[in-house]
Amino acid sequence: MFEFITDEEERGQVGIGTLIVFIAMVLVAAIAAGVLINTAGFLQSKSQETGQQSSKQVSNRLQEVATVGNVTGTSGNEVVDVVNVTVTQGAGAGEIDIHNATVTWIGPSGTSQLVANTTSEYDSLAAGLNSGEYSYQSVKNADGANPHVLNDADDRLNLVFETGQINGNLNEGDEVTIKINTMSGATTSIRFTVPESLGQKEAVEL
Repeated sequence: MFEFITDEEERGQVGIGTLIVFIAMVLVAAIAAGVLINTAGFLQSKSQETGQQSSKQVSNRLQEVATVGNVTGTSGNEVVDVVNVTVTQGAGAGEIDIHNATVTWIGPSGTSQLVANTTSEYDSLAAGLNSGEYSYQSVKNADGANPHVLNDADDRLNLVFETGQINGNLNEGDEVTIKINTMSGATTSIRFTVPESLGQKEAVEL
């Protein structure tokens, strides 16, 4: 026997089908919305992190205060054997640990990569540094702790370079570039030229 379907039953089946499609669309939209929200949150987090890192790379840098060279040698053969670079925090900089900084020394005899001697503060030339090292001396330390850390705008620190342990002592007229890269990636470039005359001098401003 044939089973006849009434108009009411047809409308009921169509209504159920439409409801199923609608529910499916709602579920798909909800899933898509969740994915979009998660993606937006992830992108926002990454952009904030990138922004902070970029800001540190710009602001967490050193600022040169003065650069002085120690002069040694007999008359007519004077050289600069120690270079002292006094530095402080750059404008807007956070804490800077000199132990974590790396230095590129570009001099007349080539380029050298230097790391900090973390044993103690620099004592004297007699104590000596190893090849490929630089040292430091605290000039002003506001909190009295960790002399190798600049964490106050008033802090001052000497970076000490023994030229004989790098590429040889500096002669009159030699040009040097020192690039100091802090842990955050900020780089400070310091350029100086040894005076044309070192005669009868114990120290010179570079």
